[in-house]
Amino acid sequence: MPINMDIEAFKHAFARKSRAGRTLGLMILMVMVVLLSACSGNQSSVFSTDSSAESTDNVSRVPWDYRVVESTVGDLIGSDMTVLPDNELLPNDGNYATGDKIWTLQFMDAELITGADQRNEVRLSSWSTIKSYGDQKTAIEDLQNLKVSITTDVNLVGVYKTKYQNKTRNFAVIELPSGNRIKQPIDDKRYTALEKQKTASVVLEEVHDFADYDSAYAKFRGWAK
Repeated sequence: MPINMDIEAFKHAFARKSRAGRTLGLMILMVMVVLLSACSGNQSSVFSTDSSAESTDNVSRVPWDYRVVESTVGDLIGSDMTVLPDNELLPNDGNYATGDKIWTLQFMDAELITGADQRNEVRLSSWSTIKSYGDQKTAIEDLQNLKVSITTDVNLVGVYKTKYQNKTRNFAVIELPSGNRIKQPIDDKRYTALEKQKTASVVLEEVHDFADYDSAYAKFRGWAK
């Protein structure tokens, strides 16, 4: 009789262990499924097969242009004033009166977007008024300090020809100090002159940031010679 009880007890213990083992196995399997599902939904996971993460565009914001505009003082609001015709609000630093003629400095910046294929796209902002002047001469002096023309050598990536409907066109690709590459059409004479060159002499316009003068963007304005 005791022997039979031991055998029965052993059977019950073995069954409990088997059920516990199956339960543990199922729990481990469920955890693995959850982890794999979470990983597959994470775009930065090594399990992801989405290639879009590799083609992220590079976006930078740069100062693009300035201009001086003749304007008129509108309503006075406390220490501020509205500037006509766009009705923009500016500090009334010059203690102007309604109807006074003034000159304003306007600013435009740009987003430079470089895609995975190294093609550049430029998105321009709208004009924003940033400063007022009582006379045009002072406004122009500020403008000339913010947009500076320089002559310098830049890297010449290369020149090439295209042909379409029996018409041939020449192009030169140069690299600006910012690292951006631009393509410019050239004539046959300049093509021959640049064909074996590593650099090219160009005229650039440096556009400085009004709030941070050391920050500037150079724009191509022509060939120096």
